[in-house]
Amino acid sequence: MKTCWDVVAGGVTAPRGFRAAAVRCGIRQVEVDDLGLLVSETQGTAAAVFTANRVAAAPVRWSRASIARGKVRAAVVNSGNANACTGARGLRAVEATAAKAAELLGLKPHSFLIASTGIIGRYLPVEKLLEGLPRAVQALDGSLEAGERFAHAIMTTDTELKEAALRCELGGGAAVTLGGCTKGAGMIAPGMATTLTFLTTDAAIGRPLLQRMLRRAIERTYNRISIDEHMSTNDTALCLASGLADAPLVREGTRAAGRFEAALTELCRILALKIVADGEGATRLVTIEVVRAPSERAAVAAARAIADSPLCKCALHSGDPNWGRFVSAAGYACSRLDEAKSRLFIGGKLAYAAGAPGKATEAELAAAMAGREVTLRLDLGLGKAAATVWTCDLSKEYVAINADYHT
Repeated sequence: MKTCWDVVAGGVTAPRGFRAAAVRCGIRQVEVDDLGLLVSETQGTAAAVFTANRVAAAPVRWSRASIARGKVRAAVVNSGNANACTGARGLRAVEATAAKAAELLGLKPHSFLIASTGIIGRYLPVEKLLEGLPRAVQALDGSLEAGERFAHAIMTTDTELKEAALRCELGGGAAVTLGGCTKGAGMIAPGMATTLTFLTTDAAIGRPLLQRMLRRAIERTYNRISIDEHMSTNDTALCLASGLADAPLVREGTRAAGRFEAALTELCRILALKIVADGEGATRLVTIEVVRAPSERAAVAAARAIADSPLCKCALHSGDPNWGRFVSAAGYACSRLDEAKSRLFIGGKLAYAAGAPGKATEAELAAAMAGREVTLRLDLGLGKAAATVWTCDLSKEYVAINADYHT
């Protein structure tokens, strides 16, 4: 099927009307940029989704209030310290950050979404951040390189840069650009995103519609990835729309709205898969498709049970075609699973059918699990609903990374 978008170069600065910057202010111990600034040139629209974790970091609490006011047009992001579980002192650090950024850019404090990522339970050295902000403002640039530097500055245990951009044809010759970057490699579980994600577009679109579209896009992508089934305290996904494209307002119920949401969802999918592929210690990207389920909820539950099972993830790491682990995980998650109607395919090879081993040999199944990417397809034979969840394997390296990661 022909899509309405094309992949283009860049990330958050690919759409018109956005500038970004990154500087080192010394929050992280390594000598890398650890402070990012993203600014929209216009007072367009903004939408955001945050962690479902009841233990929410100070910047999340601030940013929820800012988004509710409806005037967010910039983001200040630091890596190396999550400013989570830091009480009143953590909130004061966020307030000081927003106030300083507002002073430097001539905006209101609640024009800023504040985000942090890194170690939990350590007070943020806010004086370092405040010292770095003037330099970040001076470095603001609308180039693709500036967007890339911003994407680097938000990384923690990530080993690869995660950015992408799409050009979307809305119809009638009108087109808009969407860009984004994300971070995340561990502490990844469905429940919003367990990541920091920044999306931009030069489309003109109303805030309520953009908010609904963002929530749906996150639900279909970020909420269907899992690395270690551990939800973060700092999840934030922000989408800023500058309205500077040469295109009419995107209105609900129109063909243009359908195309824009499809492109937004695809952008989120691309970025979410970059997270899974870069999972801490991961050697395999795993796609779990559940089809012919009685409901989408049942399909997600079955797929997620396989994705989150340590036993399944260990088998995926070793390339062991121990398909009984996959079937049993689905069995305890999906109350209406019927063995007589179920089939499991590994890389297109039938491993299990109607409660018994399938036609594929163990050698064929092992070969299907040997690559960098593995696909499991579970056919429940009970309905028309389907869902896809993405995960990675569990390696010894994951244990080593997280045993040494100081919390």
